[in-house]
Amino acid sequence: MDLLSATDWLRHRPGYTYPLAIAFVGLTFLLRLAASDTLSGFPFLSFLPAILLASFIGGAGPGFVATLVAGFIVQQFFVEPHNVFWPASAGQWVGLSTYLINAMIIVGLMEMIIIAHGRQSRLRNELNSFNTRLEQTVVQRTAELRHEMEENAAAQAQVRQLQKMETIGQLTGGVAHDFNNMLAIIIGNLDLAQRRLTGNEDPRLLYSIQNARDGAQRAAVLTARLLAFSRQQPLAPEVIDLNKLVGGMSELLRRTLGEHIRIETVLAGGLWPSFADLSQLENAILNLAVNARDAMPGGGNLTIETANTELDERYSRMHSEVEAGQYVMISITDTGTGMSPEVIERAFDPFYTTKGPGKGTGLGLSQVYGYIKQSGGHIKIYSEIDRGTTLKIYLPRHVGTADARLNVVGAQPLPHGSVKDTILVVEDDENVRTMTAESLHELGYTVLQAASGMEALMLLDQNAAVDLIFTDIVMPQMSGRQLADIVQEKWPAIRILYTTGYTRNAIVHNGVLDHGVSLLAKPFSLEQLAHKIRELLNVPARMEDERT
Repeated sequence: MDLLSATDWLRHRPGYTYPLAIAFVGLTFLLRLAASDTLSGFPFLSFLPAILLASFIGGAGPGFVATLVAGFIVQQFFVEPHNVFWPASAGQWVGLSTYLINAMIIVGLMEMIIIAHGRQSRLRNELNSFNTRLEQTVVQRTAELRHEMEENAAAQAQVRQLQKMETIGQLTGGVAHDFNNMLAIIIGNLDLAQRRLTGNEDPRLLYSIQNARDGAQRAAVLTARLLAFSRQQPLAPEVIDLNKLVGGMSELLRRTLGEHIRIETVLAGGLWPSFADLSQLENAILNLAVNARDAMPGGGNLTIETANTELDERYSRMHSEVEAGQYVMISITDTGTGMSPEVIERAFDPFYTTKGPGKGTGLGLSQVYGYIKQSGGHIKIYSEIDRGTTLKIYLPRHVGTADARLNVVGAQPLPHGSVKDTILVVEDDENVRTMTAESLHELGYTVLQAASGMEALMLLDQNAAVDLIFTDIVMPQMSGRQLADIVQEKWPAIRILYTTGYTRNAIVHNGVLDHGVSLLAKPFSLEQLAHKIRELLNVPARMEDERT
């Protein structure tokens, strides 16, 4: 710190500077008197240091006062004749004028120095303030950039995860198609073999057939889960009240989870409707509840909560596959063992499981993930080790009206057909076609077979008395949908039932079955085939046309 800066506080206090200016002059006067024998002449010169000090500590005002007081003292005490203020000769006038000019120069120069120092101090303060603001801005912007980098890294991780899921989904979809065709042959022929038993066979034969059929059905479930994960399962959405759904599933969940799990539901008032496949959503909730039970081997609490929520643009940027908007949320919270970040990252991967051998396929969460994504929703896991897990499902809010489908639940007797009803089976896989035709013969129908769409059209030209066409969708040259379009134009009374191992957007768009389309997914059992065929044949042709 310089001397000017050190005395700034004094210059801002006139009550101190003026008395000090007079004191400097008085002190100089006393020193001059004490040294009168030594000093002679130039009396004005002795007081210039006092004027300098007065100007230094107080500026122009105290310097001017010191100049006047010093001039008066010199004229009174050191210039003859004494006790006379005004000069008596021209030389005295020159001396007084010279003194006043030099004193004013000293006062003026010191005032300019003080002013310059003040400006420098203000500039220094402004510079320090600017540097402080700049440092704060740099710190703030650095924090913002760090946050943006973290968000960007999270978004990139989401994109990589999404790409991985898409790649696995494409692979599983292709595998499921061929696998479902093989399962359709196995299940269909096992059903036929079981029906053709006379009862006189070795009981072990029936047991073996049933075991084989159960194994094939489990394989079919796994394939369905793979299709769900790959978002290639056909969905039949409807308007859903999640509060009613959760309330209706409470008893089922209590029976499934056992008495050692306490179930609590927290249902939001004024809940928005959603639009999704009801049966798939029920399966998703049941899957998640069973996972929660397995995470609480010693018992615990399971809380199912519904709420209206909105995912904003910021959340959408952090989760690239999520569209900002209004959603209906259902969360399932357990008090179980929780998941580590590594497990959460892989939780939706197919075949990944933390359960022991034989206790899980690793497809439960991946099936839920695929279904939610195919429905346009979002799913998120929040978990801490030994604190429990919360899994939140977000389904888009439904705005508008739609007809809810009626789900018929309960066992029904196996319906049989009539030879008066003719069914044309169109399937490029010979084994699947033969099995399907034999199954329909077994049910009592008259059956025609075609290996392609062109062959089917030739059969229809020769025999138009066909009541229903049961056609595969994915076929070479002419797809099942193209065949159906031609048939509907030329023979509108013929009903169409599609079958497929998986869809390629022929009758499914945006994951939803086209309106009026009937589908029986492969692999299907004899019972499923019987009910679906009878359901379509019982619909009058005019109603079928209107529905299509």
